[in-house]
Amino acid sequence: MTTSPGLLAVIDMQHVFADPASPWAAPRYAEAAAGVRRLLPAFVNRTVFTRFVAPAHPTGAWQAYYEQWPFALQPPDAELWRLTDDFARQGEVVLDAPTFGKWTPELAALAAPHGRLALAGVSTDCCVLSTALPAADAGIEVLVAADACAGADDDSHAKALHILDLYRPLIRVTTTAELLG
Repeated sequence: MTTSPGLLAVIDMQHVFADPASPWAAPRYAEAAAGVRRLLPAFVNRTVFTRFVAPAHPTGAWQAYYEQWPFALQPPDAELWRLTDDFARQGEVVLDAPTFGKWTPELAALAAPHGRLALAGVSTDCCVLSTALPAADAGIEVLVAADACAGADDDSHAKALHILDLYRPLIRVTTTAELLG
């Protein structure tokens, strides 16, 4: 394992997941946000924020997905896709993707020099999980800050953390205190 502090990727801390009235609300978003805020000072100039955005024209299986969630077919500048206010000002680097996984060529290029990627954000059981697995496959050490993540619900969050921890030593579930320690 590397000794580099690594890169922090803050996954999808957006209004659509923060707003309790949203069908995609993460009930513990505020707790995950508090964990992210604790991590940010330790990753100055080494933080990337991501945003899930809808494609202009869904294709393949995404067509059925957006038939189920038509409210989400909004342009990237729509309010629901904005980072929440506490993070909008923090996001020096913001990467958009119309996919759950945020392990894009851009994120891979930013993470490669560090060899280590810390993940925080939402949703543990969707976009965090979908980012961690391909990053680990690419040979990046992945650290998931469990207390800086939130799932669709507590059970899904716990199950996703369990699945992620099965990938040790490629992926390690940790805490903000351990990352900062």
